[in-house]
Amino acid sequence: MNQKNQQGWSRMNDPLKLGWREWCALPQLGLPAIKAKVDTGAKTSALHTFHIEPFEENGRAMVRFLVHPIQKNEDFQVQCIAPVKTQRMVTDSGGHEEMRYIIETQCQIQNRCWLIEMSLTNRDSMRFRMLLGRRAMTSGVLVDPAASYINGKLKAKLLYGLKKKSEI
Repeated sequence: MNQKNQQGWSRMNDPLKLGWREWCALPQLGLPAIKAKVDTGAKTSALHTFHIEPFEENGRAMVRFLVHPIQKNEDFQVQCIAPVKTQRMVTDSGGHEEMRYIIETQCQIQNRCWLIEMSLTNRDSMRFRMLLGRRAMTSGVLVDPAASYINGKLKAKLLYGLKKKSEI
Protein backbone atom coordinates (compact mmCIF):
# COMPACT_ATOMS: atom_id res chain seq x y z
CA MET A 1 0.00 0.00 0.00
CA ASN A 2 1.19 3.48 -0.82
CA GLN A 3 2.08 5.32 2.39
CA LYS A 4 2.16 9.10 2.21
CA ASN A 5 3.69 11.72 4.46
CA GLN A 6 1.76 14.62 6.00
CA GLN A 7 2.00 16.68 2.78
CA GLY A 8 0.42 13.83 0.78
CA TRP A 9 3.57 12.99 -1.22
CA SER A 10 4.54 9.37 -1.79
CA ARG A 11 7.81 8.20 -0.33
CA MET A 12 10.68 8.25 -2.84
CA ASN A 13 11.08 4.47 -2.68
CA ASP A 14 7.46 3.88 -3.67
CA PRO A 15 6.99 2.95 -7.34
CA LEU A 16 6.29 5.81 -9.73
CA LYS A 17 2.87 5.21 -11.26
CA LEU A 18 2.42 6.18 -14.91
CA GLY A 19 -0.56 6.19 -17.24
CA TRP A 20 -0.34 5.39 -20.95
CA ARG A 21 0.58 9.04 -21.55
CA GLU A 22 2.34 11.46 -19.23
CA TRP A 23 3.94 14.90 -19.22
CA CYS A 24 7.73 14.75 -18.83
CA ALA A 25 10.54 17.25 -18.57
CA LEU A 26 13.98 16.77 -20.09
CA PRO A 27 15.86 19.44 -18.11
CA GLN A 28 19.34 18.78 -19.56
CA LEU A 29 17.92 19.46 -23.02
CA GLY A 30 16.09 22.62 -21.97
CA LEU A 31 12.67 21.00 -22.40
CA PRO A 32 10.49 21.75 -19.35
CA ALA A 33 7.41 20.03 -20.79
CA ILE A 34 6.81 17.39 -23.44
CA LYS A 35 4.01 14.85 -23.79
CA ALA A 36 5.22 11.26 -23.85
CA LYS A 37 3.49 8.06 -24.81
CA VAL A 38 4.43 5.42 -22.25
CA ASP A 39 5.12 2.32 -24.32
CA THR A 40 6.22 -0.90 -22.61
CA GLY A 41 6.31 -2.56 -26.05
CA ALA A 42 9.10 -0.24 -27.21
CA LYS A 43 12.57 -1.11 -25.97
CA THR A 44 14.16 2.31 -26.53
CA SER A 45 12.78 5.75 -25.76
CA ALA A 46 12.58 8.11 -28.72
CA LEU A 47 12.43 11.88 -29.14
CA HIS A 48 11.05 13.61 -32.23
CA THR A 49 13.94 15.62 -33.64
CA PHE A 50 14.89 17.23 -36.93
CA HIS A 51 17.89 19.02 -38.41
CA ILE A 52 20.17 16.57 -36.59
CA GLU A 53 23.76 17.78 -36.90
CA PRO A 54 26.68 15.79 -35.49
CA PHE A 55 29.81 17.72 -34.47
CA GLU A 56 32.83 17.38 -32.23
CA GLU A 57 33.61 19.43 -29.14
CA ASN A 58 36.88 18.98 -27.24
CA GLY A 59 37.32 15.57 -28.88
CA ARG A 60 33.86 14.38 -27.86
CA ALA A 61 31.10 13.37 -30.30
CA MET A 62 28.12 15.70 -29.91
CA VAL A 63 24.82 16.20 -31.67
CA ARG A 64 22.78 19.38 -32.20
CA PHE A 65 19.11 19.05 -33.09
CA LEU A 66 15.77 20.83 -33.08
CA VAL A 67 12.60 19.73 -31.28
CA HIS A 68 8.97 20.78 -31.64
CA PRO A 69 8.05 20.17 -27.98
CA ILE A 70 4.41 21.25 -28.24
CA GLN A 71 1.99 19.04 -30.14
CA LYS A 72 0.26 20.68 -33.11
CA ASN A 73 2.72 23.59 -33.06
CA GLU A 74 5.25 23.37 -35.88
CA ASP A 75 6.26 27.04 -35.50
CA PHE A 76 7.84 26.77 -32.04
CA GLN A 77 11.14 24.90 -31.82
CA VAL A 78 13.90 24.40 -29.27
CA GLN A 79 17.54 23.76 -30.17
CA CYS A 80 19.18 21.08 -28.05
CA ILE A 81 22.78 19.86 -27.75
CA ALA A 82 23.86 16.57 -26.18
CA PRO A 83 26.84 14.22 -26.11
CA VAL A 84 26.41 11.18 -28.35
CA LYS A 85 26.45 7.96 -26.34
CA THR A 86 26.44 5.74 -29.42
CA GLN A 87 24.70 5.06 -32.70
CA ARG A 88 22.43 2.05 -32.90
CA MET A 89 20.18 0.33 -35.41
CA VAL A 90 16.61 0.69 -34.11
CA THR A 91 13.54 -1.08 -35.50
CA ASP A 92 10.34 0.98 -35.39
CA SER A 93 6.83 -0.37 -34.80
CA GLY A 94 6.39 -0.82 -38.57
CA GLY A 95 9.46 -3.08 -38.77
CA HIS A 96 11.66 -0.47 -40.47
CA GLU A 97 15.29 -0.31 -39.36
CA GLU A 98 17.04 3.02 -38.94
CA MET A 99 20.48 4.01 -37.65
CA ARG A 100 19.89 6.51 -34.85
CA TYR A 101 21.94 8.68 -32.54
CA ILE A 102 21.52 7.62 -28.91
CA ILE A 103 21.93 10.16 -26.11
CA GLU A 104 21.56 9.96 -22.34
CA THR A 105 19.53 12.61 -20.59
CA GLN A 106 17.60 13.19 -17.40
CA CYS A 107 13.86 12.48 -17.50
CA GLN A 108 11.69 14.11 -14.86
CA ILE A 109 8.14 13.25 -13.92
CA GLN A 110 6.79 14.97 -10.83
CA ASN A 111 9.59 14.96 -8.24
CA ARG A 112 11.37 11.94 -9.75
CA CYS A 113 14.36 12.39 -12.04
CA TRP A 114 16.45 9.62 -13.61
CA LEU A 115 18.87 9.07 -16.48
CA ILE A 116 17.45 7.48 -19.65
CA GLU A 117 18.73 6.55 -23.09
CA MET A 118 16.92 8.31 -25.91
CA SER A 119 17.10 7.74 -29.65
CA LEU A 120 16.76 10.76 -31.93
CA THR A 121 14.40 10.32 -34.87
CA ASN A 122 11.77 12.05 -36.95
CA ARG A 123 8.37 11.26 -35.43
CA ASP A 124 6.41 13.70 -37.64
CA SER A 125 3.88 11.03 -38.53
CA MET A 126 3.40 10.07 -34.86
CA ARG A 127 0.98 11.67 -32.42
CA PHE A 128 3.49 12.04 -29.56
CA ARG A 129 6.79 13.93 -29.65
CA MET A 130 8.32 11.46 -27.21
CA LEU A 131 8.07 7.74 -26.58
CA LEU A 132 9.06 6.48 -23.14
CA GLY A 133 10.28 2.92 -23.73
CA ARG A 134 10.66 0.05 -21.28
CA ARG A 135 14.44 0.49 -20.79
CA ALA A 136 13.61 3.85 -19.20
CA MET A 137 11.21 2.17 -16.78
CA THR A 138 13.34 -0.66 -15.40
CA SER A 139 13.31 0.30 -11.74
CA GLY A 140 10.48 1.58 -9.65
CA VAL A 141 7.82 2.24 -12.32
CA LEU A 142 4.33 0.79 -12.58
CA VAL A 143 2.22 1.48 -15.70
CA ASP A 144 -1.56 1.57 -15.65
CA PRO A 145 -2.57 1.32 -19.33
CA ALA A 146 -6.12 2.43 -18.53
CA ALA A 147 -4.98 5.70 -16.92
CA SER A 148 -3.79 8.93 -18.46
CA TYR A 149 -1.77 11.80 -16.97
CA ILE A 150 -1.67 10.22 -13.49
CA ASN A 151 1.04 12.73 -12.55
CA GLY A 152 -0.88 15.79 -13.70
CA LYS A 153 -0.74 18.01 -16.74
CA LEU A 154 1.88 20.66 -17.40
CA LYS A 155 1.09 24.01 -18.98
CA ALA A 156 3.61 23.73 -21.82
CA LYS A 157 2.85 27.08 -23.46
CA LEU A 158 3.34 28.84 -20.13
CA LEU A 159 6.58 26.95 -19.38
CA TYR A 160 8.00 27.85 -22.81
CA GLY A 161 6.97 31.49 -22.44
CA LEU A 162 4.43 31.35 -25.27
CA LYS A 163 1.60 32.52 -23.00
CA LYS A 164 1.43 34.61 -19.87
CA LYS A 165 -0.06 33.19 -16.69
CA SER A 166 -2.99 35.62 -17.04
CA GLU A 167 -3.85 34.13 -20.46
CA ILE A 168 -4.19 30.56 -19.21
